[in-house]
Amino acid sequence: MRSYFVSAALIAVTSLGCAPNPKSGKGFSLPEGDIARGKETFAQLQCQVCHTVSGVTFDKLETPMDQKIVALGGAKSNVQTYGDLVTSIINPSHRFARGYSEADVADDGTSKMRHYNSEMTVQQLVDLVTFLESRYSLIEYDPTPYGPYY
Repeated sequence: MRSYFVSAALIAVTSLGCAPNPKSGKGFSLPEGDIARGKETFAQLQCQVCHTVSGVTFDKLETPMDQKIVALGGAKSNVQTYGDLVTSIINPSHRFARGYSEADVADDGTSKMRHYNSEMTVQQLVDLVTFLESRYSLIEYDPTPYGPYY
């Protein structure tokens, strides 16, 4: 009797994992982008009004006095995936920038970032994400040495 319940539970869990989810990102893939064109897109869209990019200098534009500058790129302890970057651009209210107070980056739960969805082409998005992705690096985990294991 016990093995029947275990089998039923395994079947239920397995079938839940296989259920199609129409909002899944599985299978989503964009073509290769161009880093140089992505950098140009960043400047054309004037993203530098609100963002800096690690290791890259852009023409200085006037930033409103109450505007918090959000840093992009650099060494991070967690991977900044291509999907994270695409989502951050096309749905900036999905998740707010870490390390900043919500008041600095959002108003009433909505990102302060301008919506670019009707202003940029898919190619510009692909290039922009490729450029931004190239500016991140991963901090290698350095485990603490304990006893005889090291």
